[in-house]
Amino acid sequence: MTGKKVILESGIEVNPLYTKEDINESEAHENMPGEYPFTRGIHKEMYRKRPFTIRQYAGFASPEETNKRFKFLIANGQTGLNVAFDLPTQCGLDSDNPKALGEVGRVGMSVDTLDDFEIAFDGIDLDKITVSLTINGSAIVLMAMYFALAEKRGYDINTLRGTAQNDILKEFIGRGTWIFPVNTSVKLVVDTVEYCAQHVPKYSPVSICGYHIRESGANPIQEMAYAFSIAKAYTDDTLKRGIDIDEFASRLSFNFDIYGNFFEQIAKFRGGRRLWAKIIREDYHAKNDRSSWMRMIAGGGGGGLTKEQPENNIIRSAYYALISALSGTQTMALCSYDEAYTIPTEKAAELSLRTMQIMIHEMGICDTVDPLGGSYYVEALTDQFEKEIKEEMKTVDNMGGIVEAVATGKIQEKVSHQAYERETGIQSGDIPKVGVNIFQREEDPKPVEFHPYNSDAANYQIEKLKKIKANRNKSKVQSCLTKLKKDCEQNGNLVPTVIEAVKEYATVGEIIQVMKDVYGEYEEPIFF
Repeated sequence: MTGKKVILESGIEVNPLYTKEDINESEAHENMPGEYPFTRGIHKEMYRKRPFTIRQYAGFASPEETNKRFKFLIANGQTGLNVAFDLPTQCGLDSDNPKALGEVGRVGMSVDTLDDFEIAFDGIDLDKITVSLTINGSAIVLMAMYFALAEKRGYDINTLRGTAQNDILKEFIGRGTWIFPVNTSVKLVVDTVEYCAQHVPKYSPVSICGYHIRESGANPIQEMAYAFSIAKAYTDDTLKRGIDIDEFASRLSFNFDIYGNFFEQIAKFRGGRRLWAKIIREDYHAKNDRSSWMRMIAGGGGGGLTKEQPENNIIRSAYYALISALSGTQTMALCSYDEAYTIPTEKAAELSLRTMQIMIHEMGICDTVDPLGGSYYVEALTDQFEKEIKEEMKTVDNMGGIVEAVATGKIQEKVSHQAYERETGIQSGDIPKVGVNIFQREEDPKPVEFHPYNSDAANYQIEKLKKIKANRNKSKVQSCLTKLKKDCEQNGNLVPTVIEAVKEYATVGEIIQVMKDVYGEYEEPIFF
């Protein structure tokens, strides 16, 4: 008598036992860590040489409060910053815009002008602490502010490191902070890739984000496949501008999700890393090994956390951190245990930091490279993931490519339907969730602590913006905006002009509005 079938979320059936016969034709033993196609990791010694970067997501209310949280995290051992912006900033709206009412600084930091960046990063050495900007629709403006800030402080942007998420295609699939039509949005991403290749070569201008695609309902295979298809779309358009693959591919990075089955998550990264290396070398003929690296940030996914029995999220996050390390991530960020229902408290953020630090310094995770390498199960699953991700990418190609599939809403429809099915499965109990539909408490749940909305901080932000508008050089601002409109109309690279505009304290909303006037705005397809 055999046990019941085990089917992973990816649709892969798990055998009750794996032996060497399951990996006879595997590539498992054909390369070492640091060697193409990098199944076992992109660096020879991995964490034995240097642990992964710890980069917790943070940013709320005003730049002043955000600066305090940044310094708290750094003082407690964080080694990189990951900036959260409020919804108006993400949508290209200034704090005084009527559409921003009630949203300024509610979830994420509010940014209107370069002055806000100067405050947020006051006292932070941009050479020692790399910064990731989690921004998409208005990314070109926020990246320009970061470059302008660095130049103003005397940093050489030729050596400036950091990352911008800047993955607009996944915004159409997942989070929804789009602004411009799909093709225009891709053009703006490629503007930043081209500019960085030529002027900020150590900066990563885009972090292709399978994370939000998975959180929106994609399964682990689709998460990787859609991310790779998106990365290929940006790559193809960058190559059309005459830039060699080895001039920019090494600065592409990825942001992936972790929740669910332990071994499934590890295998998806190992198989995905191998496939991405092959795509860049075999399809794009890159000569530099670094171009073929799947550099990633991977940590706990919010989709795995629960409001019910939130302390369980501490345990979940510890497993997510272990998965991330065993998968060979370069950077790790963990959702805090209270993040299922509120902005993390300092205590919750500190617990996430300590989770990663305990793993590094007490658990021996950094002692050896790819400790699961050679496992019959992991290697067999790795092979299956590589194959299935490749097949799913072919499905996207049959839709006309990822840009067409997003523009017509085909991907969004598919992912949304799956999200509905998953939620229905949790509510019915078909998908077990500890503390939610199994092992529930009979007593009333304890009240949870919410982060209060600070209306005074929002009012202060608006008043500060008024003063900046009153004191800046209005003629220089207008000149920059006029030049920007001309560049938009002539389809030029907008980054240099946007940098000059933010240096004169043009606002996010002013710059985005000029672009809207030329490019128009995206209208989402409606399905019934």
